[in-house]
Amino acid sequence: MTVYVEDTVKNFSRFHKYSIGARLRDACWEVVTGIVKANNTPVSQRRDLLVALRDKSEEIVIALTVAKELKAFPSFNSFQHAAKMALDLSRQSEGWLKSAGKPSSPES
Repeated sequence: MTVYVEDTVKNFSRFHKYSIGARLRDACWEVVTGIVKANNTPVSQRRDLLVALRDKSEEIVIALTVAKELKAFPSFNSFQHAAKMALDLSRQSEGWLKSAGKPSSPES
């Protein structure tokens, strides 16, 4: 998805490229680094990283929707493809979070 967003954003108008496009690009890179961090963290300590990953993937979905509304995408098909990848990522991150289990409750 990061590669697709990078390729798509370069076709945005100059204004959108440096506003919503930069936000999308940064969020995608944060997801990539978040996945690497989560994969390199012991399973028992992943929950916070996975919560951040889920939240960032939801941010990408919202940013894509805003970009569509701003007519930043060169075509509807480019938006549709990016949105499908973002929704898949969002579902996957939610699945990873569920598989990490519930947080342990603090002891009183």
